[in-house]
Amino acid sequence: MPRPDAWRKELDAERSLKNEFMAGHPESPFVSGRVPFHPLVYFPPDPAYRIPATLERISPPAEAYLRTNRDNQAVMRYLGDLKFSLHGRRLRLRLYHAGEGVGTSVFVPFRDVTSGEESYGAGRYLTLELNESDVYELDFNRAFNPYCAYTDDFECGFPPAENDLPVPVRAGEKAWAAERNPRSPSSAVLARRPRGATPAPARSGRPAARTRTARPTGGAPRRRSRSGRTARLGRPGSGLGRASSPSRPGARACPGSGGRAAG
Repeated sequence: MPRPDAWRKELDAERSLKNEFMAGHPESPFVSGRVPFHPLVYFPPDPAYRIPATLERISPPAEAYLRTNRDNQAVMRYLGDLKFSLHGRRLRLRLYHAGEGVGTSVFVPFRDVTSGEESYGAGRYLTLELNESDVYELDFNRAFNPYCAYTDDFECGFPPAENDLPVPVRAGEKAWAAERNPRSPSSAVLARRPRGATPAPARSGRPAARTRTARPTGGAPRRRSRSGRTARLGRPGSGLGRASSPSRPGARACPGSGGRAAG
């Protein structure tokens, strides 16, 4: 774990690189969606939100489905629960793997008490590299928004109900704009439904419409830290595959959310 001063400098550098990417890179959701850009907004860095966690695996991993903002189902592999303590409470979050082609990258979608107010209502994400020790550092200062927080051009998977934390997480990325901050995941789906449209019937069993998703990423290059954290270098989202069963031609993986673009 880096010293506090080194950690803060690394975090500031990551945020600066991400703003540069979002402002001008062709794969930025702002550039591709022609959305006027202003810098991303963050809670102040707080080392109290760097928390040790232990993975309690399930065997074998289970297929899981995350609802999306287009009322589809994103297919994931549920690996187990990350157990940790925050604000004096023992908590857990489900950990997911997005499938073939993503190596050891895993992610944690979550909501908390700030969701829908200070932070994005449909949820935020953390990414980790799977290891054999099953011991991790959850750094909520690196929590980021999916691309659907900025534009409707992308499809994003929502956190499951089990990943709604009953505590505030005032760390990481805040809501980008008040007019794009739904109160809940359901509100994010309803906001996209045409006025007067009839809601889709509830699904039972295995969903009929599914989206195999690629790795969610933070959407920005990373420098290698002194602690040996895996660095993400070069083009954000590089190595992401296309969705294997898109609902429309030309759909591609969404680097920020584990969903796909609405091609």
